[in-house]
Amino acid sequence: MPGTDAPSASSAAGGLPEALHGYTCAPFGALGKKRDVYRTGTGPGVIVISEVPGITPKVAEFGRRVASIGCTAVVPNLFGTPGAEPTVAKAGKVFAQACISREFSTLARNRTSPVTEWLRVLAKSAHGECGGPGVGVVGMCLTGGFALAMMVDDVVLAPVLSQPSLPISLGASRKRDVGVSQADLARAKQRCEAEDLCVLGLRFSGDSLSPADRFARLRAELGDHFVAVEIDSSEGNADGYRKAAHSVLTEDLLDEEGTATRAALDQVLELFRSKLLA
Repeated sequence: MPGTDAPSASSAAGGLPEALHGYTCAPFGALGKKRDVYRTGTGPGVIVISEVPGITPKVAEFGRRVASIGCTAVVPNLFGTPGAEPTVAKAGKVFAQACISREFSTLARNRTSPVTEWLRVLAKSAHGECGGPGVGVVGMCLTGGFALAMMVDDVVLAPVLSQPSLPISLGASRKRDVGVSQADLARAKQRCEAEDLCVLGLRFSGDSLSPADRFARLRAELGDHFVAVEIDSSEGNADGYRKAAHSVLTEDLLDEEGTATRAALDQVLELFRSKLLA
């Protein structure tokens, strides 16, 4: 990518974890921050922003699904150990670090997390290298709302908010907060209307980390431009999702024809096809 250094030695030597098979790795520097960025595939870029605790094997697998339709999955390492299996302990540690980091707005209302500025530079770079009409962005959990914030830039054409969980839903006002500043939300609304863009949101019905009130607010703000996919995780649900199901595209994905999560995955991929590959 423009703005990156040469591939890392571990990548060049094929030393990436098995879970990252098919990926390459190179550092990307912007705004005084340098982070490793993993990527796989060819074609227009899709920025895949991992959930807590990081680029898990299932996040990597989602990236490969993005690559399979003819896009380049661009996966920045914001936290955690790439390729490692997730555990409760790892998730707790990463979440605690995020809570005290100035880059993540975990509690503040009507505020965009500062790390999105770095991600916007990465998105522009990916577009410059990968081509196509623009890029897609998928945020998950802690990063779920980042895709909405990145719509400030014209380059983002296909935003996906998977179980957006910031700000932490303590109190009614935070449950309705969508994790971006008023100015950034206004810009997203303006672009949706002017360019007929679709903002796709995914959550499980019983997920308290990504509350229903947040999706209700997004519907109120964006109207028909917000497409909500809310998967039944109530007791006795048809697909057998656990009550605490949270990660629609990764850890709680049932990748089988006919299941609600597979339908959600297919809807995400179809959004990328229609906006980036048509």
